[in-house]
Order: sequence, then structure tokens, then C-alpha cells
Amino acid sequence: MNNDSIAAIATPAGEGAIAVIRISGPQTFEIAAAIFSKSLEGCKSHTAHYGNILGRGGEVLDNVLLLWMKGPRSYTGEDTVEISCHGGSLVTRRVLERIFEAGARPAQPGEFSLRAFLNGKIDLAQAEAVQELIAAKSDLALENAERQLQGSLSERIALFQKELTDVAAILEAWVDFPEDDLEFATTQEIIASLEAISIQMEKLRATFHDGKALHTGISLCLLGSPNVGKSSLMNALLGKERAIVTEIAGTTRDLLEEDLRLGGLHFRLIDTAGIRDTEELVEQEGIRRSQTAMQEADLILLLLDASRPLSDKDRQLLQIAPQEKTLVIWNKIDLCQPTEKIPSVQISAKQKLGLDDLKKAIERLIWKTGPPSKEEVMITKQRHFQALTHAIESCQTVIAGLKQGISAEFVASDMRACLNELGTIIGTNVTEDILTAIFSKFCLGK
Repeated sequence: MNNDSIAAIATPAGEGAIAVIRISGPQTFEIAAAIFSKSLEGCKSHTAHYGNILGRGGEVLDNVLLLWMKGPRSYTGEDTVEISCHGGSLVTRRVLERIFEAGARPAQPGEFSLRAFLNGKIDLAQAEAVQELIAAKSDLALENAERQLQGSLSERIALFQKELTDVAAILEAWVDFPEDDLEFATTQEIIASLEAISIQMEKLRATFHDGKALHTGISLCLLGSPNVGKSSLMNALLGKERAIVTEIAGTTRDLLEEDLRLGGLHFRLIDTAGIRDTEELVEQEGIRRSQTAMQEADLILLLLDASRPLSDKDRQLLQIAPQEKTLVIWNKIDLCQPTEKIPSVQISAKQKLGLDDLKKAIERLIWKTGPPSKEEVMITKQRHFQALTHAIESCQTVIAGLKQGISAEFVASDMRACLNELGTIIGTNVTEDILTAIFSKFCLGK
């Protein structure tokens, strides 16, 4: 793969003032020289050159700014050229086609970042952070992606690897030289060291709940009987009239979804059909979808109407809604105070009363142990969570084996398994299938 030179548009599709086309690979300089109106012979690395991109017949396709970066001092570690041309979709495509004519091939999704990884410019966790940085939908997600790109997660994993490798070396020495009675550390000292490392790995794994919330966003489902004010609350939180609000029961018959930012987090706000018994087929389907949304949502806002007694359906919803992810809300407190004592937040969606208290309650439900600090290292990928889980299990197996006096040969194999799992996170021990799965999700040009 690295014998090819690749090219792709690195800026979003559509029209804009400028588009950037990236070329990387061993023939990059020759390709650029063949299509550029000015000589690049003898030009220094990391210099910009103004000129024209020429067609096969010498006609001007566009006037551009060409940036030349000689490897390994580039993002990919290879010779790289970035061409800033006008941002129209037609002119950009013509310039890219001319680059292909000169010898480059179309880049695959994520291939530039894949080459950066293969050439040792970034490790696998940093490569994944590139995509998270691009996809970040909240300030907290952006800050976490930036820390991971700078190597915060990689450094933590590398520290685990170093400490475990020191222990593994002792175990391997016991296996290779059993007759020499080698003892660089006592068994109890090794057990204590492994238990301390295991605790630290557990702490990192425990950040997945918060990390996943940052990375994927949080689905927030509005649930309740008809006319409790779900659509009014949706409109109040969004600050616009997104959902139709009437006094007619069953106005909302399908799921309405909108993006929402609260407290530095990205939410997918879902308004559902009011849950009640009905013979109307379309409304029945809407209610079925509401019940599915309730089960799949990360958080549930269960609305009750303070201006009327609780109905049987209200009480049923209070019973079936998962308590660990449900926030009960008394709405319409401008009309009447709740008649029943239920742990809840009290608001008036119509009058926009109590919304700040609601937002704070949502944050408390998300950050069960308090919001993460800006310096905290968090994992955001299921892949990282699974690798840490397997590494911890292997480490615990080693500890149990040492306590039971099992032969060093057997616990040493579990130690190697632990190290291998950690290696998959940063890419020191990773298969081609994993690389394909990771980089295929990247956008073209990155």
C-alpha cells in the first residue's frame, strides 16, 4: 500500500471559499511538479507556492496555493502536498481528477491517518482520537478528544505495560531458570504490585460510562400520558416551536427527535406519543414506538400533570420506567401544586419555570459521581473497554494463580495475554481486521 501515492479532498463536500486536496506517498513531488505551473525544483520543505494547476493540454484549471512537506515531517510521515484551490464542487473535482491522471490513486476512508499510524507518527488510540475530534458535538467531547490526541490515554496504557512487563520479566525468568532459585522479588511483592496495577486499570475502565456519554451523546426520552406537556417541554428546552402543541389527546403520534446541548453535553431529545389505551391504529403504533424509546434511551424524563390526580396509566409508568435512568417531573405547577409526594423536579414548561433546576437535575443523573475533570483520562470506545476488561481478567488470573502456588509457566502465559490486550488499544499488538474496522469509519481525506 505504501508504494502508492494517494489523493483526496480533505474539506467537506459542497461549495465554499477554499477546498483542500491532499496528496501523500513516494511519488507526491513528481505528481505535483507535473501539474503545477511553476517549477518546484529545489524548493524547501514546508513552503507555500502560488500558481496554477494545469490540464494535460496546458490549460489553466485553477489558481491555487500549494504547500510542500517532505517526509517524515508530515502528518502521514510521507512526502505530502496540500493544494488549496477554490471551493466549488466542479473545480475541485477537476483538480482532483488531474492529480489522478498524473499518477495518484483515490484514497480510501481514513487512509491518510492509517499511514500516519503505520509510519509511527501516531499510535492507534491517537488515530481514533482524530475521528472523535472531527465528530465531537460538545465542548467536553472536544476537550477529551484533544487530550487523547495529545497522548493522555496512550501514556496511561504505556505505563501499565511497563509495570506489567517488569513483573512478566521476573515470571519468565522463573520459567527459564527454575533451578537457579532466582528471586528478584518475593511472590507477595509481585502480588501486591499486580493488585495495585489492577486497581488502576479498573479505575480507567470505570470511566467508560462518562466517556461514552461524551463521545456518542445521550438520548433523552420524554415520556408520559397524553397532554402532560411533553411537547411543550421539548419546545421550551429547544427554544423553538418544534413540536405541535394542542389540547387534543394524541396530537403526537410518532417520535420527534432534535439535537440539544446542555451543560457542555450533546443530547438527542426524543418526544414520544402519549401512552394510553386506544383503538386508533396509528396512535397504537406511536405508543409502541414510545415504549421502545423508553427502553433504549440513556435517560428518561417522565412527566406528570400537577393540575390533575395521577391516573392509572401514570402510576403504571412510574412502576415500569427504569428508576436508575428516570427523572420524574411534575409539570404545570403554574396551575396547581402536586398533590402527591414523589421525588421529582417541578416545572412549568409553558411558563418556562424551573427549567434551570431541571437542567441541573439532568446533569446530576448523568454524572453520578460528579462531572469529570478536564485532566481526567477517559475511555470512549467499546473496543478499549473490552480490551481493558480482558486485561484485568488476565491480571486477576495471575494474582489468583500466584496465591495458589500455581507454576510460573502457567501464570506467565496469562501475563502475556494481559499485555497483548493492552497492546491492542495503542496498536502494538493489533490485527489487520481491527485496523480495517477502525479506519473504514473515517471520512475521506483524513
